[in-house]
Amino acid sequence: MAIPICLLDAPWRRILFLILLMLSSDVSYETHTLKCMDSDPFPFLYKYLRPGSITIGGITSQISMHFEVDDFYQHPRHSVTGGTVVLGKNYQHTLALVFAVEEVNANHELLPHVTVGFHICDSYVHGTPRAVMELLFTQKSFIPNYTCGVQNSLIAVIGGLYSVIAKDMEIFLSSYKIPQFTYGCASGMDDDKEHSFYQLVPNEAHQYKGISELLLHFRWTWVGVLAKDDINGEIFVQNLFMVFHLYGICSAFLKRFKEVYSDGILDTVNWMLDINSAVMKSNANVLVVYADHILDLRWLFYISELGLEMELEGKVWILTAHMELTALPFQKSWAVQDIHGALSFTIHSNDVTGFNSFLQTRNPFLSKEDGFIRDFWEQAFDCVFPNSFAGTEGETLCTGTEKLESLPEAFFELSMVGHSYSIYTAVYAVVHALHDMKLHQAKHRTKLTGERQYLQSQQSWQVLPLSVCNDNCHPGYRKEIQEGNPFCCYDCIPCPDGKISSEKDMEVCFQCPEGHYPNMDKNTCIPKNATFLSYENNLGIALAMLALLFSSATALILGMFMKHRNTPIVKANNRNLTYTLLISLMFCFLSSLLFIGSPKKVTCLLRQTAFGIIFSVAVSSVLAKTTTVVLAFMATKPGSNLRKWMGTKLTNSIVISCSLFQVGICTVWLATSPPFPDVDMHSMSEEIVLECNEGLPSMFYCVLGYMGFLAIVSFSVAFPARKLPDSFNEAKFITFSMLVFCSVWLSFVPTYLSTKGKYLVAVEIFSILASSAGLLGCIFVPKCYIILLRPELNSKEQLIRRH
Repeated sequence: MAIPICLLDAPWRRILFLILLMLSSDVSYETHTLKCMDSDPFPFLYKYLRPGSITIGGITSQISMHFEVDDFYQHPRHSVTGGTVVLGKNYQHTLALVFAVEEVNANHELLPHVTVGFHICDSYVHGTPRAVMELLFTQKSFIPNYTCGVQNSLIAVIGGLYSVIAKDMEIFLSSYKIPQFTYGCASGMDDDKEHSFYQLVPNEAHQYKGISELLLHFRWTWVGVLAKDDINGEIFVQNLFMVFHLYGICSAFLKRFKEVYSDGILDTVNWMLDINSAVMKSNANVLVVYADHILDLRWLFYISELGLEMELEGKVWILTAHMELTALPFQKSWAVQDIHGALSFTIHSNDVTGFNSFLQTRNPFLSKEDGFIRDFWEQAFDCVFPNSFAGTEGETLCTGTEKLESLPEAFFELSMVGHSYSIYTAVYAVVHALHDMKLHQAKHRTKLTGERQYLQSQQSWQVLPLSVCNDNCHPGYRKEIQEGNPFCCYDCIPCPDGKISSEKDMEVCFQCPEGHYPNMDKNTCIPKNATFLSYENNLGIALAMLALLFSSATALILGMFMKHRNTPIVKANNRNLTYTLLISLMFCFLSSLLFIGSPKKVTCLLRQTAFGIIFSVAVSSVLAKTTTVVLAFMATKPGSNLRKWMGTKLTNSIVISCSLFQVGICTVWLATSPPFPDVDMHSMSEEIVLECNEGLPSMFYCVLGYMGFLAIVSFSVAFPARKLPDSFNEAKFITFSMLVFCSVWLSFVPTYLSTKGKYLVAVEIFSILASSAGLLGCIFVPKCYIILLRPELNSKEQLIRRH
């Protein structure tokens, strides 16, 4: 075996020489210059070459081969076992590069007098170093680091669908300062290394955020994670879980899968069963999957062939952007329902004018230079070419008239996919860079523009499952973390009174804004209605009618007493005090009308003060009548000097002095902190109460307290005199009236303090009417009975005869 001396130009090439020396015992070392050899230890069958002034290289991943290398004594071409499998969908990547180069050459303004060529090789996944050297060193024969014949003008290489391919490419290309444009997954790659590596896909950090925001949008906070058991899968899991924590998403389980049968059939079945058990037992209905290819997951969908039941319906699969959803040739007729409903992140694409027509013009009989098309055509349309190595007996012959549009999209698409668009963009990026360099405008690079495609709008509630540790907390409830469980597992607690939660799974309930209140379900806030005791509602009407009825009755009694003013029953116990008491009671009933209706400034100023002063006059009149009765009986005793106190002066002074004291209290109240119209937002949960703010509540209770004091004094004076022998003795009636009066107002205070809104006003009106009616009924009804029904008793003779 002769080895040319040109291999020994660099240290790594000397290492390669030593390896070759070890592989062959009959190596002879020749120091003379040898003619370049055309032999290739492992010829590349799948490549697409078109020469040009400059060449853009391409490394694709369309062909799958199985290598079995047991030792280094086996010739490389003999390590390939079985046939080749074409990933049909990836053939579009090759055609996108060809289409872009043809467009550039047709545009004479970009690179005038320059022809762009291309050299595309397939990596066979594990053959990436060999493919890169094919691009670097020769376009015909394989002699590392040696060029012969036509010079290779390689200016950039586009390739690296998988991270393992991109890394292998970077090792070689960076040494020769050849720019690399990777269009697939590049996890862990240094995209700033010596400015030779350019990534055409977004940074994976955006994908982690995108996955989390998608899950959070549908409120999927309890998800399972399946990741390939390799270094990229480990990086993905670590980064994803960090972002999950920030977004409040929990992982129900994490399972790793390997290449099928990579560890033997028994081990493969064991980890399949383990993943099957995790998926089946978990209540997580959303699975985030990190894999290179859909083939990595096919076993999961067909695991039933092992006699297992795997319920995947209702599960949502979240697939990463770099996962290839390509069907193998024998899968073209398979149902796509396996992954129906899966959500896959995708690389940005755009419709490129003319690309669809370009694809439909492909013909294996016309594209002789295309080293990919024949195998693609045979496996896509299940036909063979007449000169194929395989026998053609009983086989369908390929005619070239087969239509690409008849192929299922899982095997081949006519519209430009994301990876193809990245390749197309990379070609133009290289060309524009050369154009700018030629025009000395490196600082003003042309920017490519295009319209962005938008996904169809989809409502979050349409045919999507729930994937949470437990049922969501509906609006009106809040979350409460369960002890000992992840934070995604929680109980749902109803919101307390006065608070709401308007969305699912809220951490806390919150108060409604000012002027709003929670609805019955505590999931929204309703504006409060303004309310007050008005003449338009039933309660206000009823109280107003009672006030008018009692005041009218009082007026009738006053008229009756004035008509019978000369009768003994009217003249007894000071007729003028009787008139004063009746008039004050009539105004007491009418004063309650000031409490009904929308609070105004005037009504707020008058109603409590008018009520307090008028009631003080009434109670003072009762006190004066009681004093008159007691003095009358005491003056009849022999030797009594009390006659001089008898008369109107004493009674008038009692009424005036007691009333003036209440007037003084009200004056101080109005001068210091008068009542005013106000709005109460908080007392009633569902209403805004229009009310009169009393200013100083202590002054209000001073008014009530003073009336209570007068009532107690009257009661104390009248109670001992209730049994005095006289038909005109009013002491017992006054006793009963003061007992009713005190009972009403004593019960008023706790009721008033415990009542809110318009009912608070109603309680005070009721107390005014009840206490006034008690005085009217207890003192004057017995006298009205005699005047109207027993007139014979209303004479001095009858009264004297009875006693």
